[in-house]
Amino acid sequence: MGCAMQDKINISSLEDHTGYWLRCVSNYVSHAFARKLAEKDVTVAEWALMRVLYGQELLAPSRIAEQMGMTKGAITKLVDRLIAKSLVVREACAEDGRAQTIRLTKKGAQFIPKLAALADQNDKECFLHLSHDDQQTLQRILRGLASKFGITSVAID
Repeated sequence: MGCAMQDKINISSLEDHTGYWLRCVSNYVSHAFARKLAEKDVTVAEWALMRVLYGQELLAPSRIAEQMGMTKGAITKLVDRLIAKSLVVREACAEDGRAQTIRLTKKGAQFIPKLAALADQNDKECFLHLSHDDQQTLQRILRGLASKFGITSVAID
């Protein structure tokens, strides 16, 4: 005797979910930006860390981790990669020699405006079909959702 045929349960499709579309668009925008940065030998995570440092004198790795929503271990790995590229330096804290601080090098600070221009270009290309008002509305909605859910940082892969 064969298996009994179960009644087909009517369930929603992936495409019925707003979260699905948010993820699709987010992935597209993120990957487009990652490709632009790769041409400059920088990852999205490296760019984000450098942007956090921009305009700051010195920051402790724990503070960077907090702002980026990453672990201190992940920040250490990113910092090591950026040190190898001469974009940041790690220094002993003047008050406590065991503590460390991170800062951009001159080369790193000069690189930020070029990378920021790539971020601006990516946004323009990805959201070109939206009117200025629609872009503002989309940002307002997304910021509102982030606020409602208590999202204060994004973990960058």
